[in-house]
Amino acid sequence: MANQKHENTQTNVFESFTKEITDQTEKLVKGYQLLSDVEEIDVATAEKELVWEEDKVKLYRYSSSKRSLKTPLLIAYALVNRFDMMDLQSDRSFIRNLLDSGIDIYLIDWGYPSRVDRYLTMEDYINGYINSCVNFVRKEHSVDKINLLGVCQGGTFSTIYTALNQDKIKNLITLVAPFDFDTDDGLLFKWSRDLNVDKVVDGNDGLVPGEFLNMGFDMLKPLSKFKKMATITNMMEDKGKMMNFLRMEQWVGDSPSQAGECYRKFIKDLYQENKLIKGEFTLGKKTVNLKDIKNPILTIYASSDHLVPPSATKPLNDNVGSKDKTLYEFPGGHIGVFVGGRSQKELAPKVSEWLKERD
Repeated sequence: MANQKHENTQTNVFESFTKEITDQTEKLVKGYQLLSDVEEIDVATAEKELVWEEDKVKLYRYSSSKRSLKTPLLIAYALVNRFDMMDLQSDRSFIRNLLDSGIDIYLIDWGYPSRVDRYLTMEDYINGYINSCVNFVRKEHSVDKINLLGVCQGGTFSTIYTALNQDKIKNLITLVAPFDFDTDDGLLFKWSRDLNVDKVVDGNDGLVPGEFLNMGFDMLKPLSKFKKMATITNMMEDKGKMMNFLRMEQWVGDSPSQAGECYRKFIKDLYQENKLIKGEFTLGKKTVNLKDIKNPILTIYASSDHLVPPSATKPLNDNVGSKDKTLYEFPGGHIGVFVGGRSQKELAPKVSEWLKERD
């Protein structure tokens, strides 16, 4: 009797294992068929027009028939990765949600720096390119001031720009951007303190490879790739889920290299010496004082952000001179503020409402 039970157990285990293998094989075959039909991975498809360019930097204006706010909005994304995340797909698009609310949107595309750009500095990006884009939009709309929204590193740049150009910015919004770099809440901040940035920049002929940056981001969550691989076969049966995955992977892999001189100052002065929040950061010949920011400011941080933890963002609210300042917590991670379902329903409408009340 015992032998019979043992044989039955073995049979059941074998049948279960065989079924699992068969099911996984069928999923892979179906997934392969779906992948074979994919001709193009479409990201950032919201219609836009190129209105200005200089060197590799381009300024786009998004098409819309719903423009109702009189003050246009300029978006400055980070130099790392691409702005595509803000318009990943039609039903998960932070930008489309803002457009639908009546906001007239311009966006800076930093392009792909090459060896000839290795000497570009933070001053070139902020006092140069951002300032030129701001002036273009001001002239185009015949207004003295415009709205500025900066994302991650672009939020840091936008804040520095606003502190130096109060006469050109009406409202400032920062989205998951770092300002106080003296925090132990994120590995990125700990690692950067000991980074030999001179060796990184000079050892790559003045151009920091995008692959180097991606490798560092992967190391922040070393198990994420394994978790990702474990779920791929399950999503391959569903073309919608598979396309979502492929769009995200395309964005992650599309990481431009960084101009070495800009990267060098950004790491040394901010990550390693925390000069901005101390009031010691200089751009060109000017010292940047956050107290000089008097215009309304909306500071958005993500509660579960592993790249830019709340402790790196929130201190901005106490260090600006604005009387009209709002600190807003989004319950999610660094990427969720753009593509999460809650972002579409809650965050984009919040930004739109905030701007409308100050238009």
